[in-house]
Amino acid sequence: MAQRLIVIGGDAAGMAAASQARRRRDLADLEIVAFERGHFTSYSACGIPYWISGLVPEPEALIARDPETFRTSFDIDVRIRHEVTAIDLERREVVARDLAGGGEVREHFDDLVYATGAVPIKPPWAKGGIGGVFGMQTLDDGSALRDWLENDPKPRHAVVVGAGYIGVEMAEAMIVRGLSVTLVEQADQAMSTVDGDMAELVADAMTGIGIHVRTGLRVTGLEERDGRVTAVVTAEGPIPADVVVLGLGVRPNTALAEAAGVPLGPTGAIRVDRRMRVPGLPGVWAAGDCVETLHRVSGMPVHIPLGTHANKQGRIAGINIGGGYATFAGVIGTAVTKVCDLEVGRTGLRERDATAAGFEFVSVVAESTSRAGYYPGARPMTVKLIAERPGGRLLGAQIVGWSEAAKRIDTLAVALWNGMTVDEMTALDLGYAPPYAPVWDPVLIAARKAVDALHNIDR
Repeated sequence: MAQRLIVIGGDAAGMAAASQARRRRDLADLEIVAFERGHFTSYSACGIPYWISGLVPEPEALIARDPETFRTSFDIDVRIRHEVTAIDLERREVVARDLAGGGEVREHFDDLVYATGAVPIKPPWAKGGIGGVFGMQTLDDGSALRDWLENDPKPRHAVVVGAGYIGVEMAEAMIVRGLSVTLVEQADQAMSTVDGDMAELVADAMTGIGIHVRTGLRVTGLEERDGRVTAVVTAEGPIPADVVVLGLGVRPNTALAEAAGVPLGPTGAIRVDRRMRVPGLPGVWAAGDCVETLHRVSGMPVHIPLGTHANKQGRIAGINIGGGYATFAGVIGTAVTKVCDLEVGRTGLRERDATAAGFEFVSVVAESTSRAGYYPGARPMTVKLIAERPGGRLLGAQIVGWSEAAKRIDTLAVALWNGMTVDEMTALDLGYAPPYAPVWDPVLIAARKAVDALHNIDR
């Protein structure tokens, strides 16, 4: 008799797990049922801002595999618009509500993959049901925002609250759509994923494309008329708003798991081992933005919700469920984004992370160009390295620059992943040609500067 795998969550981690399990076990051996509360499966949430701006013309372009493909090509019973409302670990059952047709179903499982992702952080003032206020986490969220932007009367003033990745990208999307945009951030800098000196470069770029950036400002409420938002209330007065986008970050979506007795870690996300198993609960797995994992540099548990991690973790869970063996090696938090043509990349620890982890370190900032200075199109690039003192092991890196900047973070991520020192990095045999890099690549220039700082050499 076939065993049954239940997957809760039909996006990156959940469907990667389901697909990998299916590749290793056929329908006669393993029945797979996946519940997804939204309308879509396996889509790129990271692409939503570019659909909102119009750069990506249709939402279908963001979908890697639709539910019907999973049903017909993978023999996976995908049930969209089904919300799992309870997990009974003792009886090994889930309870799901049909959001479209009504009614409730109970399904038995032998294995369970919990892949519910993360949910946008919503402060109390954003929970009143006022029209025009949007979190931005799922493709359904994007659809709702697109509908609002294209309704009559069309919005003219947008306020984005929170200046993390999604906030910055959504602010740019609103500018592209022709709206007046204010970006409000409670902290004293935008882009808290990088250090303050690098964030200033990002803020300058946002101001340069017409975004009104206001940092150190806390939102306290909303004003509305006829059920539609009209302003965002702050300590310095109201800011007109026909549409509000929340970019306040996300938290792991663990309420259902916690209610069932699934253990959480210190980050508030689900604890898993390297094979993505939940400790102490045989046959229960978790993956994606709802789990915590090990940071390879700090050695601490972290919750870093990124699609790259979710896809890998789901794949590993599926391999193990399918009878194979795979482990997740941890994360270093590599990420990239852009503001107009300005590119931003980061990996490893920021200065405050390194301090919190107890490291002694030096940090250096090196200015260079993306190409040979004499070659047409050469643009400025700023590279920041953080290196452990006294040995010089790379702890973290950040890059802000124009063309060819962001993907250079991958070179630094590989060095970081493999525990290289900045001295070793100065010898890296990187590609050189005037259209692509100066003879000393910006990565090498920064590494040399870090070596000098470690040895107190002033050049």
